[in-house]
Amino acid sequence: MRTTGNILLYPFSVIYGLITGFRNFLYNYGILSTTVFPIPVICVGNITVGGTGKTPHTEYLADLLRKDFRVATLSRGYKRETKDFRIATAASSVREVGDEPLQIFRKFPDILVTVDRNRVHGVRKIMDLATETDVIILDDGYQHRSITPGFSILLSDFGRPVMSDHMLPYGNLREDKSNMRRADVILITKCPKNLSPIQRRLIVKEIGKPAYQNLFFTSISYKAPLPVFGSEENDKGYFDLTKCAGSSIILLTGIANPKPLKEYFQKFFSEIIELTYPDHYSFNEQDILKISSAFNDLSASVKYIMTTEKDAMRLREFTSFEEPVKSAMFYVPVGITFLNDDKDEFDNLIVDYVRKNKRNIGIS
Repeated sequence: MRTTGNILLYPFSVIYGLITGFRNFLYNYGILSTTVFPIPVICVGNITVGGTGKTPHTEYLADLLRKDFRVATLSRGYKRETKDFRIATAASSVREVGDEPLQIFRKFPDILVTVDRNRVHGVRKIMDLATETDVIILDDGYQHRSITPGFSILLSDFGRPVMSDHMLPYGNLREDKSNMRRADVILITKCPKNLSPIQRRLIVKEIGKPAYQNLFFTSISYKAPLPVFGSEENDKGYFDLTKCAGSSIILLTGIANPKPLKEYFQKFFSEIIELTYPDHYSFNEQDILKISSAFNDLSASVKYIMTTEKDAMRLREFTSFEEPVKSAMFYVPVGITFLNDDKDEFDNLIVDYVRKNKRNIGIS
């Protein structure tokens, strides 16, 4: 994704910056009201547009906390067709709750996964309907100043440094980079696994974080592909990518930045044909025909369709896929790993916050 656009857009970036800056000023000085809830609320978000890995990090937090606490997640449910408060269930569709919340629910059916365009209303509904809830994770809630979370985690993509970016629409910033100071933790995401100590020190110096903030580095980890149309029971099978030499794939993506996934698959497949769609794309029957046609045109005797976990949530709702296309469709689960052996330190920060904060008072 671009860092800057057409220079003619720069004046609009100045105007946008003034508007968002004035809004933050009103919140900072109590002119606009914000709500503090008597329950631990963890916010996961960013100040840039595009993918920084919010969903994998939200899933990491949910998985970490569900071992000892009753967890709820709350997100907007981007591009869903409903507008009100909803709780994800086994019968939920992408149209009802959105692709990412449905992905979280399928992965962790033991937690409460909810959506609401109004985050304050959503938290209140969770507290009313699920009084046993110990902690709420706000997915993509950094700009929602109407809630003051107890703990804020800000994500910044290693490949798109915030400190050298600009305001929308000239750049990718939703608000001025100075607002990074609201975060308790900054995570530099999508880092190369061999990130050197010098590179880490340069990033820390460039950000210039205050003393109360913690900064960690994470990288994306791709797991073994799973069948798009497999059941939860069959989803525990193992797909050995190391045995795919000579095979071909259709790489089907509707995400912000498919480049890292393509680079990953280039290690295993001799031919990759890309079908790329916008982020959170709503597939239609014409797309299904195009996907099937592209698969049939592959000349290799062994061939697959590889897609993302988020795209799989939308694709599996189509009944028009026929064999052998249907059986050849796999998605790649994504996880995160902490660099520098910092996992335990981060985990302890999160768990200690939830355990100690019976009221939502923060730790900064």
